Amino acid sequence: MNLQKQVIKEMKVKPCIHPEEEINKSIQLMKDYMQAYPFLKTLVLGISGGQDSTLLGKLAQQAVAQLRKETGDDAYKFIAVRLPYGEQIDEAFAQEVIRWIAPDRVCTVDIKPAVDATVDSLQRAGVSISDFNKGNIKARQRMIVQYAIATACAGVVLGTDHAAESVVGFYTKFGDGASDLVPLYRLNKRQGAAMLKALGAPAAFYEKIPTADLEEKVPAQPDEVALGVSYKAIDDYLEGRTVAEEDRKCIERLYLNSQHKRHLPITIFDNFWKNKDKG
Repeated sequence: MNLQKQVIKEMKVKPCIHPEEEINKSIQLMKDYMQAYPFLKTLVLGISGGQDSTLLGKLAQQAVAQLRKETGDDAYKFIAVRLPYGEQIDEAFAQEVIRWIAPDRVCTVDIKPAVDATVDSLQRAGVSISDFNKGNIKARQRMIVQYAIATACAGVVLGTDHAAESVVGFYTKFGDGASDLVPLYRLNKRQGAAMLKALGAPAAFYEKIPTADLEEKVPAQPDEVALGVSYKAIDDYLEGRTVAEEDRKCIERLYLNSQHKRHLPITIFDNFWKNKDKG
């Protein structure tokens, strides 16, 4: 089995999907999980305004609405969490997304005071914090907030991890990579867009240029610039298509170098990281 086939098998990506079928699968996962643990009543998700959280937010709202109808229990809720660092550049766009999702509750927490306090404390301890490192602190602080809300509201934290980001490790370990449920796992970027289209989302919601927007020296830097490869190439690769040799090498190098992110904390029984070919 060549590496591309191995990656596709691991990421569980289909070469094509029926959007409505995948919408139902993702909703059913959330419903099944919550009903398996009766003390869970809330789904919690950070909404950035990007494609992935927009899609999952809409699915989460539909999941709790169905649970309320099917069980008669009005305690089931979805909390959309806004987590800006100070003032977000595209806040107006994020608010359009929130209105479209129509969550049961919106909770806004500015992470800037906590992040800045952490950076200041580290620097006073003699630890130099780069712009990139501070970006990771932001991502981890956002997850701290989401888990705090989930704990306070008998909730479960949703993650937006999907195949096109997972394969190249484009997320912060124990930051946006940490969650309880990842209902979009198995999908690539274009498949997520197809699901948003099927849900009737405005085209702007899935045509917006993806950006993590964590680094202050390069604000709103497109994901594809940071990665060095396009989502189209990643999606093609995950669907088993032939991609340019340069793109293939980049994707496979990122995949191999980010294996630790897709693995639980390493023990003496693990050896996936030994003598690996970095491509």
